Amino acid sequence: MDNPRITTNGRESAVSVEFGHEYLVEYAPLLNGSPQMRAIRQSIESIADTDATVLIRGESGVGKELIARSVHSASRRHQGGFIKVNCAALPAGLLESELFGHEKGAFTGAYRRKLGQFEYAHMGTIYLDEIGEIPAALQAKLLHVLQDFRFSRVGGHDVITVDARVIAATNRHLEDAMARGDFREDLYYRLNVVEINVPPLRQRREEIPDLAARFFERFKAQYRRDREFTPEILERLMAHAWPGNVRELENVIRRLVVLSDPLQALESIGTRKTSGQAAAAVLRSKPDGLSFSEGLREIARRGAREAEQKALSEVLELVGWNRSEAARILKVSYKTLLNKITDCGLVPPSRNPV
Repeated sequence: MDNPRITTNGRESAVSVEFGHEYLVEYAPLLNGSPQMRAIRQSIESIADTDATVLIRGESGVGKELIARSVHSASRRHQGGFIKVNCAALPAGLLESELFGHEKGAFTGAYRRKLGQFEYAHMGTIYLDEIGEIPAALQAKLLHVLQDFRFSRVGGHDVITVDARVIAATNRHLEDAMARGDFREDLYYRLNVVEINVPPLRQRREEIPDLAARFFERFKAQYRRDREFTPEILERLMAHAWPGNVRELENVIRRLVVLSDPLQALESIGTRKTSGQAAAAVLRSKPDGLSFSEGLREIARRGAREAEQKALSEVLELVGWNRSEAARILKVSYKTLLNKITDCGLVPPSRNPV
């Protein structure tokens, strides 16, 4: 396999990095769906040959773990383990043991030695999800570990040294937490060597057709269902605001595959219809010779612009072409709204008397 070369600001770097097969086949294609994700891919590939600590930020459900796994699989550590720790899922008293392990008898219930997740991540990557939820008392120890990757298990005295890359993620505003004294400033800067911000799905809507296609194929195979899309379904998916981001889209597609009534699957995104013929219109036999994956992408190319134009037009009409209010409703910046209006060729109604 040829070694892909890293480029920075259009200039080729002197460093040549061979990415893992898993990254090239599984993750890299998922990072090409929008300009924002392509920029993230460039960042990932730029740090692939380093052990720089990464802080991934973004709303719940945007795909922060996907980015973390992409960093790992692109890195020189891709043959090592990817160890995930959800810092919000464990009580404060158990999180230290989960991270660093404990010795037999260290506390009530410690009947044997337990290795910590940092040890399991040796020569690989440890992913600290929801890092903003880590207790203040444990933040100091984590800071010291990140300085030299040496620590002792709970109740132990032996010093353990590990070689691991650290990736952390949060949906919290850590700057506010620091201002309140809930998060250590020195730990923040230790974690935030490279920051990757993952935008919400509503800001990268062009990814929806491809994501839906991937989820749809996966769940069709998993549940052995024969389901097909129509342009109507895609239009409704494109018009939804997706407050739950990619995770919400995944759940909607799962319901769409599992449930026999597509209307029931789409209720959660406000797509209920009263027509008794709606179900037949949504799920129908696919044309001969057309595979789902190809059909959906072809539909997306034809229908995505029309769906976006329709949504913009309806909202602008609703607010009397008050662009600021429309931007607020659609949850985009004012500048983005103006660009979308221009791209879609929308023109405000004439105010001149007839």
